[in-house]
Amino acid sequence: MAQCVQLVQEFIQDSFVPMVAVLCSEDAERVTRKNNLSFPELLRPFCRLTSEGHLRDPNNQVVVVKGLRISVTGINTRPPQSPELHRLLSQAVSVCQPPEGSPANVITAGDYDLNISDRTVKASVPWYSDWKETLTQLSSSKYYTATTPWFETYRENFLQSMPASEHEFLNHYLACMLVVSSREAVPTEQFLKLSQEQHQIQHSGEYTHPKWFIPNTLKYYVLLHDISEGDEQRADSVYEDMKQRYGTQGCYLLKINSRSGSTGADEQMPDPWSQYLHKTSIHNPELYEESAVSNAVENNIGAEEDGLDPSIKDGVSETHPLQLDHPTDAGYPGNDASQSVNNVDETRPQKQASGTSHTSPTPRGTCLTLNDHDHIRQFIQEFTFRGLLPHIEKNIRQLNDQLVSRKGLSRSLFSATKKLFGGGKVPEKSIAELKNTAGLLYPSEAPELQIRKMADLCFLVQHYELAYNCYHTAKKDFLSDQAMLYAAGALEMAAVAAFLQSGAPRPYPAHYMDTAIQTYRDVCKNMLLAERCCLLSAEILKSQAKFSDAATLLIKMTSEDSDLRSALLLEQAAHCFINMRSPMMRKFAFHMILAGHRFSKAGQKRHALRCYSQALQVYKGKGWTLAEDHINFTIGRQSFTLRQPENAVAAFRHILINDSKQSAVQQAAFLREYLYVYKSMSQLSGDGSLPQLPLPCLHSSQTRVFFGHERRLAEGEKQAATHVTLEQEFDRDLSQLWRELEERVVSVANRGTVPITFQPSQCCLNSQTDNLRYPLAIVEEPIIVEVVFRNPLKVPLALSALSLLWKFTLKDFSNPQGGATGETISNEKETTALNDIIDTQVIPEFTISPEETKVARLKLLPHKTGELHVLGVVYNLGTGEVGNSEGSLAEDLMCVRGQQNLEIQGPRLNMTKEEKTSVRYGPDRRLDPIITPPMPLLEVFFINFPTGLLCGEIRKAWVEFVNVSAVPLTGLRVGSTHPEFFTFGSATSDLTPVTPTAAEHCSAYKTVAMPPSVATVSLVSPAAFGVTSGDQLVVTEIPLSRGVLGPGEALQIPLWLRGPDQEGVHEINFLFNYESTEKTAKLSHRVLRHTAFICASRSLSVRATASRSNTLHGRERETEEQQEAEEKNGSMLVFVDVENINTSEAGVREFHIVQVSSSSRQWRLHKCINPVGDKDSKLASRERGKLCFKATRCRTEEATSDAAEKYTFADLNLGNEQIVSSTTPCADFFFRRGLHSEARRGGMSAGGASQMQRKSLTPQSWTDDGGTSIVKKCSEVELDIIVLWKAYVVEDNKQLILEGQLHVALQTIGKESCSLSQKEETQEMVLLKFKPDVPPPVSKPSLEQLSHLIKTCLHYPESYDHPFPQKSLCTVPVTLTLSNCSSAQVDVIVDLRHKTTSPESLEVHGSFSWLGQTQYKLQLQAQEVYKLFLKACFFQAGVYNLGTPRVFAKLAQTSAMCETSQQSAMPALIIINSI
Repeated sequence: MAQCVQLVQEFIQDSFVPMVAVLCSEDAERVTRKNNLSFPELLRPFCRLTSEGHLRDPNNQVVVVKGLRISVTGINTRPPQSPELHRLLSQAVSVCQPPEGSPANVITAGDYDLNISDRTVKASVPWYSDWKETLTQLSSSKYYTATTPWFETYRENFLQSMPASEHEFLNHYLACMLVVSSREAVPTEQFLKLSQEQHQIQHSGEYTHPKWFIPNTLKYYVLLHDISEGDEQRADSVYEDMKQRYGTQGCYLLKINSRSGSTGADEQMPDPWSQYLHKTSIHNPELYEESAVSNAVENNIGAEEDGLDPSIKDGVSETHPLQLDHPTDAGYPGNDASQSVNNVDETRPQKQASGTSHTSPTPRGTCLTLNDHDHIRQFIQEFTFRGLLPHIEKNIRQLNDQLVSRKGLSRSLFSATKKLFGGGKVPEKSIAELKNTAGLLYPSEAPELQIRKMADLCFLVQHYELAYNCYHTAKKDFLSDQAMLYAAGALEMAAVAAFLQSGAPRPYPAHYMDTAIQTYRDVCKNMLLAERCCLLSAEILKSQAKFSDAATLLIKMTSEDSDLRSALLLEQAAHCFINMRSPMMRKFAFHMILAGHRFSKAGQKRHALRCYSQALQVYKGKGWTLAEDHINFTIGRQSFTLRQPENAVAAFRHILINDSKQSAVQQAAFLREYLYVYKSMSQLSGDGSLPQLPLPCLHSSQTRVFFGHERRLAEGEKQAATHVTLEQEFDRDLSQLWRELEERVVSVANRGTVPITFQPSQCCLNSQTDNLRYPLAIVEEPIIVEVVFRNPLKVPLALSALSLLWKFTLKDFSNPQGGATGETISNEKETTALNDIIDTQVIPEFTISPEETKVARLKLLPHKTGELHVLGVVYNLGTGEVGNSEGSLAEDLMCVRGQQNLEIQGPRLNMTKEEKTSVRYGPDRRLDPIITPPMPLLEVFFINFPTGLLCGEIRKAWVEFVNVSAVPLTGLRVGSTHPEFFTFGSATSDLTPVTPTAAEHCSAYKTVAMPPSVATVSLVSPAAFGVTSGDQLVVTEIPLSRGVLGPGEALQIPLWLRGPDQEGVHEINFLFNYESTEKTAKLSHRVLRHTAFICASRSLSVRATASRSNTLHGRERETEEQQEAEEKNGSMLVFVDVENINTSEAGVREFHIVQVSSSSRQWRLHKCINPVGDKDSKLASRERGKLCFKATRCRTEEATSDAAEKYTFADLNLGNEQIVSSTTPCADFFFRRGLHSEARRGGMSAGGASQMQRKSLTPQSWTDDGGTSIVKKCSEVELDIIVLWKAYVVEDNKQLILEGQLHVALQTIGKESCSLSQKEETQEMVLLKFKPDVPPPVSKPSLEQLSHLIKTCLHYPESYDHPFPQKSLCTVPVTLTLSNCSSAQVDVIVDLRHKTTSPESLEVHGSFSWLGQTQYKLQLQAQEVYKLFLKACFFQAGVYNLGTPRVFAKLAQTSAMCETSQQSAMPALIIINSI
């Protein structure tokens, strides 16, 4: 139980006090009414004695009476009515509430800190946590528990209003005060009259009430003298006469009213009556209004006997306590006004009528001084000590003497005496008829009742030991007679007397109390006595820390006959559970819920609200969602009834924002309740800022913001640039790729440097983008905010008039100083009036299905520059239920307007040490754009843009640029991740035809009619095709007429595309960058993105190999000078293998090789060796063709100094039509070959740049590395082969001709190159190394590379005739030509000695000898050709191999290197004929 103000002993003593009646004359009553008090009320504050009293028991032992209190009341002959009693009790409980503004009482129970006694609901619901602070303030207290003053008030009023009964005498009158005024003419006659009136009331038998303790009631005569008006001498003389007549111990002169009511009105006097009288006579009107309505539904004890309709009960008494209440107030939707039993509005007239009388409390005791207070206190003491206690002592002795005189009689005789004298007594009943013995009555003279009477007298004067013995004796007699009502009363008081005995000679007999309660309740059907017994026993058990037993006892006493009693007892039982040694929190909470339910049924709305709020502290956050929903729902309902709409909205909001496990029907009811309460609150609050709505859930972090217009879709053959849309998912890697591409484009536009103020363009902001900076938006261009809503309920939600809430600060950015800042405006109240500043889109209807996550896109169109802040969304919330026409009307009534804020938390900061050690978040500016001045807006359309190409296929398309803004556009550039995929052509290229329709059936190449012949040669500079650096190739500037694209203007230019070399789907990104003609400080450039997907199919595979040619030209066909030049320049053979690897997926029938071209700065194709003729090569599916070409070095006059960086293009057409490979688009794609990997790696060199940047090593800079490069160059070939083809395709029963080109780069002699790059093997995992690697050794040229330094060639006659018979030795002149292939000096050793000594070789080739010296040491300069004249000597005719000389060579400057054998030539056979 809760802690009480009184000790349990004080409580029990004050519950059973001597009762004194009062009879006043009219004059005496008038004297006291001057103080606005009756005579009993006048005495009430002074009825507790401040000093000890004494009396002697029958054994002549002194009994000390401490702190005795007497009860002085007026005689009321009307029996009390149960409805009236219950109305007074309900009113007392309703008035007693926790004081407003008092410090919260926080107790610690287990793991919970419970706020128990705060009146307001906000102290205990989950959204209010101030009680934590209170707990710290109260932590210094050793023990804190809860107090429930309303329960103590109820208990006090209940015990005081207990009706007198026949089976006990504790609340019977012991004495009667007869009060007469001294102003009476003959006071003694008035005393006699009052005495006769009292005698008539007690003994005439006309009145059943009140009850009198003993027949000879003590009569105490009081003469009341009004000092301010009466004659004091006369009063004294009358008093003297009274003492002679009644004795000095039977009368008293009480003098009061020492001052008149008007004099000294400003003097403040104490008012001791307020604490005793406010509970019944002074009521707070605000609190009283709820108690007034409770009487109609409070169930009363014995309602049928009192004439009440038993159906007037709680209306919901048969419902389970945890069942959700159905609305009973007329204000709730769906209920008729006739159901409004508890409607507060019904009490309004009563409140208004009583408002005037209760606004200021009535002053009491205004005519009394402090001396008068002392007079009254002294009067009570005199009455008690000299009148009442001697009277009680005398009666105890008399009763004791009567009982002692009968002790000697046997039990049987005693019984016979009882039967003889007990005329009206009902005969004894058998035990089987025990249930009917409750009506057994004893006559007043019965000895059993005399024992009980003596026990009650002893109990009243605190002689508990004698009282217990008497109760115990009476109990046995009553039980033997089966008088169960009398027995239960004796058991009850015996237990109490045993507990109150000083020194505790015997333990408290709790089983006496249990038996008494059970008898009262089950046998006697008297719930009043059972309740009193329960209250006493529970308080005693609590004092003994037997909280579990006390709780069990209290719970047993709950029943359906009185909701108020059940509610109070359940609440006390709940407090027992938290006061245990191990607090039982869940039991506390559960019983508080039950108590709140019964309080609600009893009409005690405030107490019900308090109980539910306290229970919620235990249930919240434990996952018991259904229980939590019930509690919050009830708190909301009760708060609304008590006109606390804010708390009601908060409670209903809590139900809706959590993931509810309720059924859809229940959730719909919750939502309707919330909307109704919310609307009522908004109507009461009037105009103000819109409150926050809990539904639907708003995922602020998922908000996306899109800047710009939505792109136009494709129109016919036109395909619009994809740019950025809200439908695209964010890809971090792709976003980084666009950022890097934009940096490269901006770098090119700013002459190679990226500005410090560079801010990458972000058209769509989300949670993964960089939102630390304020985004930039353009005036007159829309801003789309995508908001994510989630409906957590199982019922649909209907949102209407949905729009964005924003704040805008006008600012003029045209001023270079930053512009003047204007006023800040918001659309929170005004909406349509601000559309000329920012046009706000309103979505009229937005329905969210049950448990659906739905996206709303809200648009803003700014018309002014400045700073915009998007604050949140504003909308009307209603239920999404579809009903009939009447339902739609209710739907309009159930629609409320509110807002939700968009609050986005920025990223966690983790840069500095302070940020790492603490939790800090950066800003997120995505909802705070800066509206900048107008900028140009570009739209790009692609015409005839393919979706699929063959590998290497060339296709011509068109691009249309449209400026859709009112601002001119300049500086148009395009960057791409795949620059090798497209070209706009060179500045010198012929752009005819000029329209897409004219170019529909034309070739993409520039062609010239020419029969097959020697290769056509042309020189081209890479700069003509934009090849100067890597970024220049990645970024292309698009020429505009006069450099500007005006507002509304359009430009169409051709675009050549080449299919990627690898098959598959390729993602190709274009970034168009442009600027405004007027430079603004906020936004320097704008971009437009386009992503194209190209599906590449297989076409041809080209493999090429270069071989050195060792043949000599005939002397008869060329002059000596030409021969020397040819020998010095050299030539080689190029073998080209072409295979058709197409799988006929695209309907390709066959490929035609129409031309083979070359491009190099050193080599060119000279003529075609195979095939011979003017027909091109046809390749059907899976066929392979082999082509052979002769390649020669470029002539020296072609390679002049000014053309050192120029490329030589040589075309060998196999048909009658030559494609000019040195023009657009063939040369463009040649220079752009291989750029994809370079651009991906971010390398600056592209195309031929790697060749152009090679350094020529001078002899002075020779090192080992230099020697290596020189050696490598001997075997290197810088020759690119371009194979041009046509493919014949059947599509839709029409034959199309496709054309394309493939590139093969020949780099090393004898090493095969392929047009398809081989797939790189997956890189193996590399182990971590903690030691630095050993530096790699200096690279040395391989033996194979060193064997290509010198090219050798033997010149001799194929046959030689010699007359061996005449001359035995035959000498033949042989010329050995040595050609230095390197660009450095080479030391050469020619060894003519035969190395082969095997007899087989001698047999095959014969044996011959070289004449002259056998070894030559030479030094050849760079590129030098040296002829060595030798003579071979033969001894007989035959076939001989002259290729026996061995040539060794090394670089002249590398002394450490040994000579390396050079590759020998083919066998040089000579025929020697004998003539």
